[in-house]
Parts: sequence; structure tokens; C-alpha cells
Amino acid sequence: MYSATFIFTTKELDEEFHTLDALIANAAKESTGYLGEEAWEDAKTGRIANIYYWESEIGLRELIAHPKHIEAKQRYSQWLSGYQVIISQVIKTYGDDQLGHLLSKSSSAADVS
Repeated sequence: MYSATFIFTTKELDEEFHTLDALIANAAKESTGYLGEEAWEDAKTGRIANIYYWESEIGLRELIAHPKHIEAKQRYSQWLSGYQVIISQVIKTYGDDQLGHLLSKSSSAADVS
């Protein structure tokens, strides 16, 4: 399983941003092996994190190559005052399933608990 975490701080977000953001979110949902996404905001820093999950690297690469994603990367400075992307291979997920997290009951063959 793979994840991509997009951490950013915003400037002024206009309708163009929201339209492009929705198109990218839709492209992610339509990519191969898409499992879901979640978002977090740090109240102290104002940073936002969007995390996307895929069964394999294929869907992640599809999103990276999508024309709307490429457009957003070229125009990020219009809307964002900084960003960081973290691409990860998920080794294992576990918990008590009380959160109802989108990866609840997901695991890989590696046992690192």
C-alpha cells in the first residue's frame, strides 16, 4: 500500500483553486487501486494535510501524471505559501477498529507490531 501526504499552508483561495482541487480529488478517486483519503489541519500552524491511499504505486503514479495535477504544481504559488509532499510505502496498519478509519482492518504481510 502507498500513501501521499500533501502538507501545505494557504494564501487566498479563489474559485479557480477550488475547481482545480476538485478535479484533482476526482482524478485520485478514479486512479487504479484508490483506497480513500483524509485531511487534517493543525490549528497552531494553520497547516493542512491531505493524505491519499492506494493499493499500489500504480494509482499514485497515475495521479502524479494527471494533467490537472501537473497544472496545480505549476500554479501552486498563486494559492499556497508553502508545501511538502511525503510519499510513503505503508508497511502495516493496525488498531482497535474503534475509529472507523478508512484503513481499518487493512494490513500487509509484514508484521512490525
